[in-house]
Amino acid sequence: MTDTDPGYLESIATSLAREAGQLALVRRSEGVSIAATKSAIADIVTDADREVETLIRARLREIRPADGFLGEESDADPGTSGITWVVDPIDGTVNYAYGIPSYAVSIAAVQGPLNPGEWTALAGAVYVPPLDEMFHAARGGGAWLGERRLRVETDASAAGALLATGFGYDPTTHAGDLTRVARVMPMARDIRRMGAASIDLCSVAAGRLDGYFERGLKPWDHAAAGLIVTESGGRFGVFPPDETGRVLVIAAVPGIYERLSGLAQP
Repeated sequence: MTDTDPGYLESIATSLAREAGQLALVRRSEGVSIAATKSAIADIVTDADREVETLIRARLREIRPADGFLGEESDADPGTSGITWVVDPIDGTVNYAYGIPSYAVSIAAVQGPLNPGEWTALAGAVYVPPLDEMFHAARGGGAWLGERRLRVETDASAAGALLATGFGYDPTTHAGDLTRVARVMPMARDIRRMGAASIDLCSVAAGRLDGYFERGLKPWDHAAAGLIVTESGGRFGVFPPDETGRVLVIAAVPGIYERLSGLAQP
């Protein structure tokens, strides 16, 4: 086993995600304090987001001091090892703030430049504290929910595809997002909007959804979960940014991926 072995990195990701998730769960039980807003007034960050990311970063500094770090709530560090940890301390912060039990800690180890189109994801973990569910994957080692291996179906039901999506915080982008939903609806059995991209993506891997699409995700939203999708046999893609600079992320079972991609793009 080497320092870049995906299975070894996966074990670190799962251990840290569980520890960080338990901290998030405790802080949620104590009450949530909004620390700031970011891109828009609805785009919030809690004190817990910052505390959880600080914990993960400190643990990685202890065990992998040469590695880089790219997190949602703190400055990036390129490191010197060629391995970078891409972290969303609490994906689904609005859910978290409202007490909706749909939020996750997402941790991925990637190799290469700090650009999703250029790096190679080696390992990832997405932990959902309220449900005690650990999704995880190592490159070439399959995708798992706890001890259960995940394998997607090849196609959606004859009744149509159960899809999920999300919307950006900037109100000026909502019309375009709703237009995209309208284009996709003819192939949909129904639409879900759960508010945590990493969970939506893992739900494709777990067979709980047939597909997911959303414009405006950041690298930490999908670095771990995208690997979990592909290791489950699903298809995952990050498409070029639109005029607002927002990329489109699509994940789906193989039988509907091309059709969903065609409808979800302008």
